[in-house]
Amino acid sequence: MKKVSAAIFKKVKLLVLDVDGVLTRGEIIYDDQGHELKSFNVKDGLGVVLLGKVGIKSVILTAKDGKVVRRRGEDMKVLEVIGGILPKEKMLPVIEEKYGVKRENICFIGDDWIDIGMIERVGIGVAVADAPDVVKKSADYITKRNGGEGAVREVIDLILKAQKLEAKVFAWLRNPE
Repeated sequence: MKKVSAAIFKKVKLLVLDVDGVLTRGEIIYDDQGHELKSFNVKDGLGVVLLGKVGIKSVILTAKDGKVVRRRGEDMKVLEVIGGILPKEKMLPVIEEKYGVKRENICFIGDDWIDIGMIERVGIGVAVADAPDVVKKSADYITKRNGGEGAVREVIDLILKAQKLEAKVFAWLRNPE
């Protein structure tokens, strides 16, 4: 991991999130009918919504695709769910062009080997606390929290603080649109 301060989050204009192991604890549960179930952290989700309300949007980029992830993306009001993509970094030029953002202004949060390409190529690559060491070595920032246990919210809070957007969040909460 590179030595950086939380000030690096000042430059974030787009948050890109992996799902399994980042928005979830990395568990996949199947019911008796073969349906896939996932458990998401509500604080992470609220953080994504609040970030969007102050002008910093989010995208989900995942190797798996499915209805559960798309539903969670809708709930969190992300711009897009990009699913079924490997290697993930091949989507970086598409994301830059589609959302008019430079890679140095993108923050990506990942948790495993398949996320290293994105972590190394964006402006701020983040690994969750329970990521393998090889992933952490590629990251600019390692969360204190594990994936699915508030790691995304931790990063969002750092972005809000670094960009002095907390008052804007409180104002929106007092008077939602």
